[in-house]
Amino acid sequence: MEERFFGNVQEGLSQFRTDIVEKDGNYILQAELPGFNKEDIHIDLQHNRLTIQASHEESKEEKKGHYVRRERKVGAFSRSFDVSGIDTSHIEAQYEKGVLELKLPKMVMSKEEV
Repeated sequence: MEERFFGNVQEGLSQFRTDIVEKDGNYILQAELPGFNKEDIHIDLQHNRLTIQASHEESKEEKKGHYVRRERKVGAFSRSFDVSGIDTSHIEAQYEKGVLELKLPKMVMSKEEV
């Protein structure tokens, strides 16, 4: 389960850095998304696949004397994780200071399943 959860960290170029730690029966996933607003981040869960997407577009134009400067910044990132073995109905998320943190509680197995 853990190999599938962590996935191949070398896949694709449009990814963001993540740290995943195990704590108190949960996995804590921290994704670095500096410069994004909370509204720019989308989390999708389908068929034991959790996908985090972040995108934004910014345009700035400045005129000073005879000079005109126009800058555009576009960013889009996506990363998916296999969350089989996670109690997906109790996932919690918060975003603060450029870091998205997901609390992913492990499924509790009954005695029959062990």
